[in-house]
Amino acid sequence: MNAGILQKISADIAKLDAVSQLNLPQYGSWPESIHQFDEKSINVLKTALAARRPVLLRGDPGTGKSQLAHAAAVVLERLFVYEVVNAHTEGQDLLWKFDAVSRLAEAQTIKPGDDKKALLDTKRFISPGVLWWALDWKAAHDIYQESHYQLSLPEKPTGWEQSHGSVILIDEIDKANAELPNSLLEILGNNAIEIPWLRTTIGGKNNLPPLVIITTNEERELPSAFVRRCLVLNLDLPKDDKVLIELLTERGKLHFGAQCSPDVRLKAAEQLAKDRAVAKEKGITPPGQAEYLDILRALSVLARTDEEQLKMLDKISEFALRKYPVMHDK
Repeated sequence: MNAGILQKISADIAKLDAVSQLNLPQYGSWPESIHQFDEKSINVLKTALAARRPVLLRGDPGTGKSQLAHAAAVVLERLFVYEVVNAHTEGQDLLWKFDAVSRLAEAQTIKPGDDKKALLDTKRFISPGVLWWALDWKAAHDIYQESHYQLSLPEKPTGWEQSHGSVILIDEIDKANAELPNSLLEILGNNAIEIPWLRTTIGGKNNLPPLVIITTNEERELPSAFVRRCLVLNLDLPKDDKVLIELLTERGKLHFGAQCSPDVRLKAAEQLAKDRAVAKEKGITPPGQAEYLDILRALSVLARTDEEQLKMLDKISEFALRKYPVMHDK
């Protein structure tokens, strides 16, 4: 790795050392937010940059796993691209998506005298995936403009250049089958992908490696070979109720300190802790930080005074926190 890349990595590590709390701007469908870094998240990001390894974030839904990737991109002033994985996502989808249906439809409309080769050119039916955007923005953008299959155009930070690097979020990878994480091993190891119809390779050892952040909600066990190649950070909520309540009230203050008083934030956190215990006893997914912030957001709109918010909390907590079935007496 050349000296310029090492210098860039050192500069990015210094940026992470200097941050604790960050206002996140709107990004696509992601609303404005505030991110609070802790020591563990800072250290895992620094280690990932230095070791050039992906980060695997484990933990309960709503603990800020995806937001950590966005926050890292903002701090480092890097391009941010992401893919939310589903049961149908394949490894190639992270490189590019091919619209075979449209190409077949185009073939059926060709008339004598038409330029068949040009009309059916593969590049007209390709949409670059997150890895392509991250490794070579210009090549991806050229294809994007030429293609009729335009799925998404990532937002570039002001003044961003390819040498500034990127952050890739692969969200909820546990929803895919084992082939997807395994297919990432070679790509992440080589920092490059081959584009067969362009007869070229993008990325490579002389390019700044992207910071890759992968999340899982543990719906499916990931291949051990894949996990070994990652740095792993667990973001589960504390099991001790007292520690959990302290954490939630602090996060509530960060997001809604001006709208909800300490008493309101505390009571909502205590109620959530109780409902988590009941949900665990019933063997269902317990409410977490996301539900806690949802209820504070609702209270900030539905009521103004502390007294009104506390009364309203009693009325609406069952909708936001108690997500388990209730058995009624016949």
